[in-house]
Amino acid sequence: MIRGTFANIRLRNQIAPGTEGGFTRDFTQPDAPVSFIYDASRNYIEQGIPLVVLAGKEYGSGSSRDWAAKGTALLGVKAVIAESYERIHRSNLIGMGVLPLQFPEGASAESLGLTGEETFSFAGVTELNEGRTPSTVKVTTDTGVEFDAVVRIDTPGEADYYRNGGIMQYVLRNLIRG
Repeated sequence: MIRGTFANIRLRNQIAPGTEGGFTRDFTQPDAPVSFIYDASRNYIEQGIPLVVLAGKEYGSGSSRDWAAKGTALLGVKAVIAESYERIHRSNLIGMGVLPLQFPEGASAESLGLTGEETFSFAGVTELNEGRTPSTVKVTTDTGVEFDAVVRIDTPGEADYYRNGGIMQYVLRNLIRG
């Protein structure tokens, strides 16, 4: 199932032009060759490099619900920055410990000049661990792009799930605490 994540032939990864479905470029390898997403993700995980997905509108529409979010998390994705989300998929991402962020109103990866080859830094996320849910976090790239992304954790319950790394970890911690 993990290998099938992002493998729909209707998906076009813009950093791997001319491909469809489950391909990307593997920047952990010399010359960043085009590779299967699964294989590239294993290399990133082995090197301890968390991944970010840049997405368009209604991210998650048509997904197979819970496995789409599970696969995303198991591929090493820690955050998704999208123009907008399909409602249930956004919630499922949180349940798997993936941070859903939204581009500022009217902005997109393209309008901000993002290619997907950047290294991202996030400031303000630690507020979640301190019991607060910020409305935005500062996103900065190694190429100098900077913007405030909207945090799409919409309820206190979702914040608790995210703080604990996902819904399963939340439930287990509560069972252990008694």
